[in-house]
Amino acid sequence: METLTIGEMAARSGVAPSALRYYEREGLLHAARTGGNQRRYERADLRRIAFIKIAQQVGVSLDEIRGALAELPENRTPTKADWSRLSSHWRHRLDERIHMMERLRDQLTGCIGCGCLSLQRCSLINPRDRLASRGTGPQMILNPPAADPSAGE
Repeated sequence: METLTIGEMAARSGVAPSALRYYEREGLLHAARTGGNQRRYERADLRRIAFIKIAQQVGVSLDEIRGALAELPENRTPTKADWSRLSSHWRHRLDERIHMMERLRDQLTGCIGCGCLSLQRCSLINPRDRLASRGTGPQMILNPPAADPSAGE
């Protein structure tokens, strides 16, 4: 089995050695040790690192990433089927994040989700602050009304 040093893994993955050590401390990545206590990573760990990087870039927390990676087998290199099973669990969550980002993009110039940045529109979108009953924060983005905007609340 081919292994990579921390420097080789950093160069190949685009992740700094300090980040690799951090991932190891956080339980996201595991390295074998040589007799001289040097880290050695399996080549297959490149996939784990790629997954971590992409998940972080779309706003997934390290706790969520850790939970997902815990579903992968530890006694063998994950197969395409293993990765497919992992990704199928995330599909719905990612779709929700995509929809939230689209709502944010579409409302960002006029309203940040509750009307507070557009007092002229606020009386139409959120009269008497009725969205406060849904919870805190930008409820038009986090918890948008039903598809029919004329239905009211």
